[in-house]
Amino acid sequence: MTHQPQKSLIELGMFTGIPQHENFSRLKEMLPTVKMTAAKEPFVFPRGREARLPETYEFEGTTRSSEEFFTETDTAALLVLKDGVVRLERYALTGGPATQWISMSVAKSFVSALVGIAVAEGHIRGIEDAISDYIDVESGSAYDGVRIKDVLQMSSGARWNEDYTDSTSDIHRLAAAMTGTMTLDQFVAGMVRENEPGTVCRYNSGDTQALGALLVHATGRSIADYMQEKLYEPLGMEDAGYWLVDGVGMELAYAGLNLTARDYAKFGELYRNGGAWRGRRLVPESWVKASVRSDAAHLAPGRTVLADHTLPLGYGYQWWLPDGDVGEFSAIGVYNQFVYVDPSHGVVIVKQSANRNWGTTMDEATNREIETVAFLRAIARRID
Repeated sequence: MTHQPQKSLIELGMFTGIPQHENFSRLKEMLPTVKMTAAKEPFVFPRGREARLPETYEFEGTTRSSEEFFTETDTAALLVLKDGVVRLERYALTGGPATQWISMSVAKSFVSALVGIAVAEGHIRGIEDAISDYIDVESGSAYDGVRIKDVLQMSSGARWNEDYTDSTSDIHRLAAAMTGTMTLDQFVAGMVRENEPGTVCRYNSGDTQALGALLVHATGRSIADYMQEKLYEPLGMEDAGYWLVDGVGMELAYAGLNLTARDYAKFGELYRNGGAWRGRRLVPESWVKASVRSDAAHLAPGRTVLADHTLPLGYGYQWWLPDGDVGEFSAIGVYNQFVYVDPSHGVVIVKQSANRNWGTTMDEATNREIETVAFLRAIARRID
């Protein structure tokens, strides 16, 4: 672990409209981290015929310019795989092939995969177990007696406000745990229940931090150490990766992963192939299938809640599910971080971004997440 002055992501002026691409490309130099080393046998994707970005895409009944969207959302990297072959790779701003870019909530989907592996290995008996059987929580608090499955599906019932425009919201208080006011585990242990578990899908970064604690307690290893063995080495990650950590070395499970675009793409390709990688099973196929579907009404598109509004996206085990019938799914993080997977078209797309308007309001007009899905869909469906 590096020893640096404790800061939080919020202290970088996030959600204020300040450009962030300089920060997002070098957080490993600015904040405390733990390192995952490049794989002993790095895997390099084969390259195919260079594809072009579609000139336009459709959104809300209008035809829009792909180039303008690329620029307006401060895109630092756009990497497109078709059937496991690189067809488009483009960098801008401070992005680049060897740049470790912050995941934001894309990290949540990695944590889900690690939970699935831990279940398969017997470290966790099953997701019907209460998460409080494994982690320390206060009696009667949000996670006391709550099924691991409900936490995976952002349906824990915990009281939560993920409003990035509100400096007093829960997401800001969770981020402040990095400054040493408390540990991430202490924050999770004292959270308050609001709803009956398994009834409301309320997007809650605290749920993922609880899953991070689950991994550490169940495996007896740090998240970075477990990920190094179970995903980083077997996927042949080409470059070092970094997890942001709090003052006692606990990973920021909900947002703190830093990888290159090519290494994020390997994770998307793993899930496109149902958890198998080059003939080796890394994540149980049944786990992948369950992770990328909504299996209850409250998880359906139009029912998921973020701050004070609902989203036209469904939810699985820490994966977002765009509305439609082609089986797409995506890891999504603030500022327009995406690992988008469309198995029906054989496509994985990584978009690393620093959309400076993100979080200045909680509206689609500034955050452009649903529009990003439309943009990525256009790429996936037009690449031959």
